[in-house]
Amino acid sequence: MPILRRAVPLLLLLLPAFATNGPAQPSDLAARRAKLRDALDQEWQYTLRTSPELATGIGDPRYNDRWSDYSAAEQERQTQHQRQQISLFEAIDTTGFPEQEALNKTLMLRQLRQAVEEARFKGWEMPVDQMNGIQLGIPGLMTQMPLKTVKDYENYIARLHGIPQVLDQVTANMRQGMADHLMPPRYLLEKVGAQSEDIATKPLASSPFAEPLQKFPKDLSSADQARITLANHGAIHNEVDPAYAKFAAFVKNDYAPQGRTDAGVWALPDGAERYRFAVREQTTTDLTPEQIHAMGVKQVAEIEADMLKLAQSLGYHDLKSFNDHIRQDPSHYGKSGQEFFDLYKHYAEQMETKLPDLFDHLPKTKLEVIPMEAFREPSAPPADYSPGAADGSRPGYINVNEYDPTHRLVLNVEAIAYHEGVPGHHLQFSIAQELTDVPEFRRFGGYNAYSEGWAFYSEGLGKEVGFYQDPYSEYGRLENEMWRSVRWVVDTGVHSQHWTRQQMVDYFQEHTAMDDTNIASEVDRYIAWPGQALAYKMGQMKILELRERAKRELGPKFDIRKFHDAVLGEGPLPLDVLDQQITAWIAKQKRAQ
Repeated sequence: MPILRRAVPLLLLLLPAFATNGPAQPSDLAARRAKLRDALDQEWQYTLRTSPELATGIGDPRYNDRWSDYSAAEQERQTQHQRQQISLFEAIDTTGFPEQEALNKTLMLRQLRQAVEEARFKGWEMPVDQMNGIQLGIPGLMTQMPLKTVKDYENYIARLHGIPQVLDQVTANMRQGMADHLMPPRYLLEKVGAQSEDIATKPLASSPFAEPLQKFPKDLSSADQARITLANHGAIHNEVDPAYAKFAAFVKNDYAPQGRTDAGVWALPDGAERYRFAVREQTTTDLTPEQIHAMGVKQVAEIEADMLKLAQSLGYHDLKSFNDHIRQDPSHYGKSGQEFFDLYKHYAEQMETKLPDLFDHLPKTKLEVIPMEAFREPSAPPADYSPGAADGSRPGYINVNEYDPTHRLVLNVEAIAYHEGVPGHHLQFSIAQELTDVPEFRRFGGYNAYSEGWAFYSEGLGKEVGFYQDPYSEYGRLENEMWRSVRWVVDTGVHSQHWTRQQMVDYFQEHTAMDDTNIASEVDRYIAWPGQALAYKMGQMKILELRERAKRELGPKFDIRKFHDAVLGEGPLPLDVLDQQITAWIAKQKRAQ
């Protein structure tokens, strides 16, 4: 959900000690537990009211007719609210609380403190890029709205009416960013202008905002359909398209020309501090960029040894000649967008049959494979995932990028299918949403190190259940391993060591067989979203470490299904808290023996 990535605060890093002020009286304990429950619920309801996009994304329809307030004044009000909530939650004594309830307070405080810390970087003054900007987030959110009743369509049209104000508010923030010298790279902003102009100039019939008219529910009367069509077309023609055209002109003529010339975030006034915060936020560790860079270089060398063995088994003496063969042989590239779609669907269905071997608990939410929205394909990854609605009204989706298929390699499709679908993102997000014993802010919260780490770990589960039978598909899995380690090197390289974009491209070409289209998309993504790419490998390594610890301590009693259920069974967690929870789970399993 691209529009949510910057609107919804992530959870914080440092775990404060639980209060230990002696035994509590039963009546006092019950009152304090109730106070925490009420405070958590009130904060969650406040979050949904002020972030209607989040409410829509999780399937809560109460605010489907409105948008968040994107103004700078509202950002300041949010920060003040968070400071007040920190004081409120700090005052709740958790002495004697059940472990999970005490953890609820701890995680809420982490979330609030991180949001306050992040606010000093004024991210709202630098809100757009080629992947996550409002120009893509608006139509992306609209695809998640339910369209079953007349009220649903009225909500949709009400949101269309609100788009000009949203774009005006974001534009005002961008103007302030120009004044404060908080600017993304110019060449990425040129992509934003082109994306906005493309949406603004689409014929009405192909506008992403007119898509709901293509298929009305059967029980919607012809009179209602005609009225809705007229209102929809009027809003698009008279309000949405002009607002997008105005935004595109601002980006192209005023904003992009002022974009920074250096790729790395170090070039911003507070660049070094900003990046170190991003690294802590995304990895949920205290590792420095320098440490992660060195770890990445070491990982690259180790994975190359495994890749070389496979290359030699196919008759190639070194990785360079094998990678050159892959890049130059047309048979390793797609022939059509439909081919990529069919492959993702095949691998998702194939893995579905093996899930009972890996998990005791499986979610109810269904998974579907669909084509990615055309308006975001050129700058998007090969595939990504959109979570389903918690009430089951909307399935989870693997969104398949069908753009420029003849320049995209097919060898890593199998690994990405397991990552984005099952047992990766779909399983993790869906299980979290269906939990009944943790509060909503944990069910629907997120830590990239946890969610992306789990999805990356899931790629290896495909091998454990007997897949990757094609040696080139297995090489694609190893390529994905290399890809995530290269990320450690190039992300820290560009944002802390002043690498150029070309140095990033060169490093990818030296150490992977990735196609040029994917390399370009990846390096631009890291430049636009500092630190996010570091999360994958960090989370995967932690889960593998915990699994090995559990196997070692439990011996023949280790059950992979129970381990996976334990990792996923409490919703998203920072890596240090995940370590604590799995350590406690191992101890419990040992006591049961």
